[in-house]
Amino acid sequence: MSRPARGGVSPRAVLALPHARGLFAAGALARLPYGLHLLPLLLALRAAGGSYAVAGLAVGAYSLVGAVLGPARARLVERRPAALPWLAAGFAGLLGALALLAGLRAGPVTAVLAPVAGLLAPPVGPLVRVRLGGLARTDAERQATLSLDAVLESTVFALGPALAGASLTVLAAPVVLGLCAAWFALGFLALAAVFRGLPVPRAEGGCPSPAAPSATSRVPLRSAAFSSVLLAVFSVGTAGALTALAAVAAWGGGVAGALDALVSVGGVLGGLAYGRRSWRRPARHRLVWSTALGAAGLVLAALCFSPAGAAVGFLLVGAATDCVLITAYLLVEEVVPAGSRTEGGAWVNTAINLGSAAGSALGGLLLAAPAGARGVFVAGPLLLLAVLVPLTLRRPSRA
Repeated sequence: MSRPARGGVSPRAVLALPHARGLFAAGALARLPYGLHLLPLLLALRAAGGSYAVAGLAVGAYSLVGAVLGPARARLVERRPAALPWLAAGFAGLLGALALLAGLRAGPVTAVLAPVAGLLAPPVGPLVRVRLGGLARTDAERQATLSLDAVLESTVFALGPALAGASLTVLAAPVVLGLCAAWFALGFLALAAVFRGLPVPRAEGGCPSPAAPSATSRVPLRSAAFSSVLLAVFSVGTAGALTALAAVAAWGGGVAGALDALVSVGGVLGGLAYGRRSWRRPARHRLVWSTALGAAGLVLAALCFSPAGAAVGFLLVGAATDCVLITAYLLVEEVVPAGSRTEGGAWVNTAINLGSAAGSALGGLLLAAPAGARGVFVAGPLLLLAVLVPLTLRRPSRA
């Protein structure tokens, strides 16, 4: 297990690391269209002549394929880096084709082609995090670097829907989707240019930590320690989606939108504070406490059951979610062997995305129950408290 950070590292010091500014900038450029393109994709498929039901199913299949197969794409890119340009070109090209076909009102073709595009989405976040981890020279720098990256990712994904909405007020959905495809291509080119100037990531020849699984085991899920990390991430995603849906049912879309914005604000503040702090306890303990912070925020929202009380709770939930994700990325460095860490980071992304999808589905079922929105609010913290039991009881393996 890596030693805890002995001194906090500021964001300015992180950006002073060699190649860091270019990598952060290219990563942001390549990530932003991921947060921007889903709404234009939905509306473009609807404009192609299909119903909202068909368009929604196609976008859902696109997102599900992208999330579930994300680790497989990351494994492919990690083992065969030459595959990345082909994935990037295919993904941007298919989105551009979808935009063109939507403009031609080829509804059935676009509905079938959308999930195919999800097969090729490059794993930008995991790739960037592995490179950022390679730039850090100490545990403190790695913690601060991954924390700043999580803050940047939260900011980018909060800005994306707002930019999409603004663009759709002046441009047709197929046009916006075509611009997203061009943006993806530009971002991937910028990222490839930065990657060429970076040192080769530590891979097969690197020395995994004593707590890591054997280097001969290349599937991160075979590690019980890593599986417990994914359980925490999945549960935080599920609880967050439950609470967001309950807020819509309880107070309407306007209030729920403002509360969702507070989740993003809390994530940024929590991520910055996490990166600056010098932690004495190991990362696994921090995962437990971050999950407990999320449970506390959800308990507050459930007890108050008012927009004012929920506002504080949602801030805590946002901070806890980013802290859980940052800790999970740090634990990827500890418990996943070098050479499989891009795949490990992709599994973290898959866990949070599948958790959000499960939370939305479960929340819809619970809203039909007699307890209604209040019952959904209560379900979130109960889920996290249940997950805390195995996280607390599990003991990390010793060298």
